[in-house]
Amino acid sequence: MSRMTYRDAIRLALREELARDERVFVIGEDVGKFGGAMAVTKGLFDEFGAQRLVDTPISESAIVGAALGAALTGLVPVAEIMFIDFTGVCMDQIVNQVAKVRYMLGGQVEVPLVIRTQGGAGKGYAAQHSQSLEAWFCHAPGLIVVMPATPRDARGLLKSAIREPNPVLFIEHKTLYTTEGEVPDAEELLPLGRADVKRPGRDVTVVAHSQQVLQALAAAETLAAKHGIDCEVIDLMTVNPLDEQAILASVRKTGRLVTVEEGYRNHGVGAEVVSRVAAKAFDALDAEPVRVAFPDCPVPFAKPLERALLPDAAKIVEAVLKIAG
Repeated sequence: MSRMTYRDAIRLALREELARDERVFVIGEDVGKFGGAMAVTKGLFDEFGAQRLVDTPISESAIVGAALGAALTGLVPVAEIMFIDFTGVCMDQIVNQVAKVRYMLGGQVEVPLVIRTQGGAGKGYAAQHSQSLEAWFCHAPGLIVVMPATPRDARGLLKSAIREPNPVLFIEHKTLYTTEGEVPDAEELLPLGRADVKRPGRDVTVVAHSQQVLQALAAAETLAAKHGIDCEVIDLMTVNPLDEQAILASVRKTGRLVTVEEGYRNHGVGAEVVSRVAAKAFDALDAEPVRVAFPDCPVPFAKPLERALLPDAAKIVEAVLKIAG
C-alpha cells in the first residue's frame, strides 16, 4: 500500500490506463502541458505526448462531441470538463447524444467514454462554480454516475470506468484533491454500481457519497464517543445505478436512515434513497428517515454563508440524534 492524495490517485489511474491501452486518450481544456485546471494530468503530457493528452478550445460542446465521435470509432476517450457547472453548456451532447446513442442504434455500438469533472462547494467559488449536480444526470437513462470519496476508490473506480463499454460521468469533489489515503500498489479495479460499508454499525444507517462520506464518518465517531450511538456509514460510490440491496440490508439491520448529500435537497439523491427504502423496507423503519442536504438556493460566495449552508459532521450528528431518540 502507498499513501497518496486523491489527485495523485486519479493521475495514477490515468497513467496506468494510458500505458495499458493505446486507444485511451485524455481530451479537454489545458489537460496537456499545463496539467489540467486541477493539476490532475500534470506530467502526463511529458510521458505520453500531444496525441494522448489533447488540448481543446474553450468549448465544452466540442470536447464532449469530439469524445463521443472518438468512442464510436474505436478509441477510448477520457474527456475533462473543468467544472460540473459547465455541463450546462454541453447538456445536449451528454444527455441527448452520449446517453442515448447505444440504445438508439440497437446496441450495435459501444460507447467507452468517461467524462471527468469536479463539483461541490467549500472553496468560495460562488454559485456558478460550486454546485453538486449529480441528480441531473441520474435522471438520464444510459449514464453511469460515479462519485468516489477516497483516493483508493478514485483510482479503482476510474480504471473500471475507462474499461466500461457504456458512458460514465466521473465526478470528483474540489475539496478532496488534497486529502490522503492508502492505495494498493497492485492494480485494483472496483466494481461500478456497488456501494461500500465504510463503517459497520447497528443503530442508524447513514447513506452518503463523495465528500460527505468523510463528514459522515466524522459524525459517526462523535456519535459513538459522546452518545453511544453506533452508525453504519454506507458510501454509495456509484449514485446511478444505486446499490439498492446494500442500502436495504443496512436499514433492515438498523431500523433508522439518514441520507447525506451536498446536492440540493429538492429531487436529490437522498430523496431517491428514501423512496426506495419506503417502498421495499418500510416495515423495518423505526423512525421517519431524515435527509441532510444543501438547501434549495444558489451557493453563496461569502465563505461564512457557504459554511452555514453546507452539510457537515455537526448537521449529521443533529439529524441522527433527531431519530435515535
